[in-house]
Amino acid sequence: MNSDLESAKELLATGQYTCVLCKSGVTHTSANRGVRPLLELLDSGNSYQGYSAADKVVGKATAYLYVLLGVEAVYAQVISEIAIEVLQKYQIPVSWSIVVPAITNRTQTGFCPMESAVRAIDTPEEALDAVRAVLLKLQQEGK
Repeated sequence: MNSDLESAKELLATGQYTCVLCKSGVTHTSANRGVRPLLELLDSGNSYQGYSAADKVVGKATAYLYVLLGVEAVYAQVISEIAIEVLQKYQIPVSWSIVVPAITNRTQTGFCPMESAVRAIDTPEEALDAVRAVLLKLQQEGK
């Protein structure tokens, strides 16, 4: 395992962050939930090519966002089976603590809205559009 990924995992383990990216001593962290931290990174205009990422929860939507960011490795505390497939398809090494069939919503009453949005999607670009559409809808509903 690379040292950047180890650094990201250590920071994630402190419990202060939901998402950590590391590369050669440069670290980006977020305590925001869901896909928002990754969208902020994508929207920043900065390059995250070659970074290693550690994340609390990685589903299919998140996996596609990591593909778009160009990370070189991902660790997830919890990951869905389909997210593993996505990362492997794009040759991004992936490791995890817990694998689940699918990511559920916060009330555990169904699928995560992001997972539902990308269920039938097969490209990172389409996934990004779907994620943005769901976030906009949730914001309009006040959720």
